[in-house]
Order: sequence, then C-alpha cells, then structure tokens
Amino acid sequence: MPKFVEMNAHVALADQLRDAGTGPVVLINTFTVQPANADALLEAWSRDAGLMKRQPGFISTQLHRGIAGSGTFLNYAIWQSVAHFRAAFDNPEFKARLGSYSESTTISPHLFRKVEVPGICVG
Repeated sequence: MPKFVEMNAHVALADQLRDAGTGPVVLINTFTVQPANADALLEAWSRDAGLMKRQPGFISTQLHRGIAGSGTFLNYAIWQSVAHFRAAFDNPEFKARLGSYSESTTISPHLFRKVEVPGICVG
C-alpha cells in the first residue's frame, strides 16, 4: 500500500472532497518512487487511469516524469466537478487497486480550480 502525504498541510484532500462548488477541477497528483520501481508505477498508474477514464465526469489526464532518472511523476487530470472526482475516488474498484502500488510509493493528490490573472491567464 502506498503512503499518502498531503500536498498542503493546511487543507487535506478529504476537506476538498466536501467542496460543493461547481465547475471543473484539476487534480494534481505527485508520485515518488525509487527509480528502480518506475516501471511498476507506470503499470499501476496505467490501469488506474483506464478505470478513471471510464468514470462519469472524467475529462482528461496527462502523466509527466521528472527528467535525469527521476522517480517523481506528476499526474494532471481534469474532472467536470468535485462530485465527479469524489465518486471516482471512492469507487471500490479503485480503492482495491491501491495495493498494486509499491510500499515505497508516496502519493500526494490535491484539487485545484483555474485562477484568472488579468493579462496573463483566464479563469
């Protein structure tokens, strides 16, 4: 079973999952493994991504890996709403699959919404 570490010490993922706001959210999820376990992480993540892709409210995902032999991965996924992500995250099939990640894996999920910054980025 992987170790979950909050990305933000002040706001837990559990708090975010109770958010009743509307509109899309972005899941940023980092995974850290020993570089020797990178292939196993890719296999487990691929299976999970296939499951999530079939869930209502899923829009897209992209996985990135740190360069120069890094064992750090970043997943960027877009969901139609917190409610859609919460339902997928609570899916018993997904929960059961967490055991396929190595015990040395650290996972840090956090939800975000776009921020508008005039002249730089749109909300």
